[in-house]
Amino acid sequence: MTKFVYDFAEGDRDQRDLLGGKGANLAEMTNLGLPVPPGFIITTDACRAYLAGGSEPEGMAAEVTEHLTALEGTMGKRLGQADDPLLVSVRSGAKFSMPGMMETVLNVGLNDDSVHGLAAQAGDDRFAWDSYRRLVQMFGATVLDIDAEHFHDALEAAKSAKGTKNDLDLDAGDLAALVETYKGLVTEHAGRDFPQDPREQLDLAVRAVFDSWNSDRANIYRRQERIPADLGTAVSVVSMVFGNLGMDSGTGVAFTRDPASGAQGVYGDYLQNAQGEDVVAGIRNTLALTELERIDKTSYDELMRIMGVLEAHYRDLCDIEFTIERGKLWMLQTRVGKRTAAAAFTVATQLVDEGLIDLDEALQRVTGHQLAQLMFPRFDPDADKELLTTGMNASPGAAGGKAVFDSETAVAWAKRGEKVVLVRRETNPDDLAGMIAAEGILTSRGGRTSHAAVVARGMGKTAVCGAEELEVDVRNKVFTVGGEGPAAGREVREGEVIAVDGTSGEVYLGEIPVVPSPVMSYFEHGTIDDGDELVVAVDRIMRHADGIRRLRVRANADTGDDAALARRFGAEGIGLCRTEHMFLGERRSLVEDLVLAETRDEREKALAALLPMQIEDFTALYRAMAGQPVTIRLLDPPLHEFLPDLTELSVQVAVARERGELTDEQEALLENVRRLHEQNPMLGLRGVRLGIQVPGLFAMQIRAITRAAAALVDEGVTVLPEIMVPLVGTVQELQAVAAEIAEVVQEPESLVDGAPVEHQVGTMIELPRAALVAAEIAEVAQFFSFGTNDLTQTTWGFSRDDVESSFFSAYLDHGIFGVSPFESLDTVGVGELVEIASWRGREVRHDLKLGICGEHGGDPDSVHFFHRAGLDYVSCSPFRVPVARLEAGRAQATHG
Repeated sequence: MTKFVYDFAEGDRDQRDLLGGKGANLAEMTNLGLPVPPGFIITTDACRAYLAGGSEPEGMAAEVTEHLTALEGTMGKRLGQADDPLLVSVRSGAKFSMPGMMETVLNVGLNDDSVHGLAAQAGDDRFAWDSYRRLVQMFGATVLDIDAEHFHDALEAAKSAKGTKNDLDLDAGDLAALVETYKGLVTEHAGRDFPQDPREQLDLAVRAVFDSWNSDRANIYRRQERIPADLGTAVSVVSMVFGNLGMDSGTGVAFTRDPASGAQGVYGDYLQNAQGEDVVAGIRNTLALTELERIDKTSYDELMRIMGVLEAHYRDLCDIEFTIERGKLWMLQTRVGKRTAAAAFTVATQLVDEGLIDLDEALQRVTGHQLAQLMFPRFDPDADKELLTTGMNASPGAAGGKAVFDSETAVAWAKRGEKVVLVRRETNPDDLAGMIAAEGILTSRGGRTSHAAVVARGMGKTAVCGAEELEVDVRNKVFTVGGEGPAAGREVREGEVIAVDGTSGEVYLGEIPVVPSPVMSYFEHGTIDDGDELVVAVDRIMRHADGIRRLRVRANADTGDDAALARRFGAEGIGLCRTEHMFLGERRSLVEDLVLAETRDEREKALAALLPMQIEDFTALYRAMAGQPVTIRLLDPPLHEFLPDLTELSVQVAVARERGELTDEQEALLENVRRLHEQNPMLGLRGVRLGIQVPGLFAMQIRAITRAAAALVDEGVTVLPEIMVPLVGTVQELQAVAAEIAEVVQEPESLVDGAPVEHQVGTMIELPRAALVAAEIAEVAQFFSFGTNDLTQTTWGFSRDDVESSFFSAYLDHGIFGVSPFESLDTVGVGELVEIASWRGREVRHDLKLGICGEHGGDPDSVHFFHRAGLDYVSCSPFRVPVARLEAGRAQATHG
């Protein structure tokens, strides 16, 4: 039978799939001999079985009983025992850290009887009632799904009645009364009493963890982070240790290095007389971890020792949760810590220098998504700014937008194109959708280890936390600046623009201009300041990626300026020049004349006007990319892009006719546009079809390509043109255009020393049929370039512009898509066609060059697929070239 429950001593960190990240690491720390409270783990297998069947799988309850009995034996007391209760925490823990999952429930086992036993054993009535009120509050909000604001309001009312803002000032009587208030809230909002049976509390909490796997916020987070939906979550049941037993107790979160910058040192937060969720939730502002040395040096020294052990063991920055119970240190969790993009690069190179990892592993510790974040701009230091306040620099970056005070508003305003900054007292997992929608996050409570800080760093969002001077009124959607600074008393209401600097922790009023980041300047200008640890780390990892990668990286560029920019960013050629982009603006009328030409003379006149312009265009590209290949796609527009709109033209003609002002030219134009009108232009007269239908069109472009190349070769410039024929579905189409190319390259202006300029002829694979008949097409083509944008559209039967704004969000919500196939390649469907075409093409032509020029070429996950598929290069927009270079190196280090 399947085993559903494991003791901590039975697991290890390699069992994250089964025990979840939290459970596996608790097991690992137990096996390392670190002080971990005893407990057991209910597996992800149990969760999946529960979600599939709607109830606990057979045998699970008996296993829980068996392990609970063993735990009770170890601890010498029973769960909820009236005179000396064993209490446990119930924690979710999937394979990947997911802040969108269920919060921890502490103190499970307390009830109206055992609270007195706990008080007697601890010799502290206040502690017992504080623990009980926390259980009812957490259980109500997390397990019974009661709005947490009801409990928050009751706590604030109790503090107000006492004349205090600090929950530590509430005595045992106040807290006992608060328990009764909380229990009343449970009855009112859940339609049932708070359960008094300790085992019922445990079972309901475990089921709530399982159910939370499919909660809206968990689904949102999984989509954001591309986490598979079928993993399930484990549940860790841990015997309680108490940080709220007095000022010699407390709880904290620590990092072995700064998760914001990567700097080495002592980083974390500590709260005296508190339980774990207080730190993460930001209920009270914390002390810096360094203060623990003054408060309890023995525990501090032990914590520093354990942090060193864990970092050396995991060979990475570790995130640690701990509790001190009357001077005794307990480890509640460790994991490889979430970090900012800057910290990821900095820590990776530090660990190389310390001999813990090599450069290949350092390369695998960073991602293209993180590199892209480092290329975002920052606030102009010389701009005029109105400072409101300063908080903790929880997650770096520069973000500005309209202040909003709840998640729903953030999502709604972002959908209509507004930039917003989410302002909260503190965030919780229910705010996840708003955090994703917002440009930045600002909280008045919490520190660098609060929910807001941890989630923001994981998502690469700018965040300032613990801005204590701010009084945030969520109900009235306003915050007020307190303190004694120049902004004291200033109110900011919803809709007013604010700016948050996650690097400095500063919060400003109004919009602030931005300047390029140091990493962007490094890529664009190649400048390295040896004193900038981040830029030095990025340069080091990028050089290693470039040194080992097999996959080349080109750029999609249509102008000489774009090509020059791409080359500065490290592009090794142009993988796609979209010549239709060269005919926009003033040139559009020349293409219109060509398409509508009725006689050979009219057509030749239009072509003659276009030829010198195209020669100039290609000359600029060749100069920018001298010595590198330049792939030029022959004209591939839907025909309607170069014709007047049929409806607008019909109205104009009707009005002119009514006024008696209609000309023969207008009538002829309308007749031609009607003749050429298509119901679905994206699948109509475009690409190779247009080149065959409009005589001389492709020949003009081929002349421009080869004449510009020949002229530059005569100047001593190395030019490597590649002529790409678009939308080919049959070899006969390619043969027709190839014959035309062979004729044109023999023209005198295209010759170099009496021979045709060196060039290649290939095609864009963007139709499923082309992929399937690739062997035939490879008889003619010297290279394939996969146009994955159109290949995705034609494979799925999607019009990207239409479906992304209509039903894609529903598909994502229903889990039909984990991510848009236009954002990351559909490797199962579209990817299979890429692999079929590659294999069949190379069976015929062994030296067939293979590339990809859709925007998937800059998507990190897709780059890894193209590496494994054996392609020679990817091509993407200039600004994504560094990301593709990094991911090509990571693919080599990961897959070989």
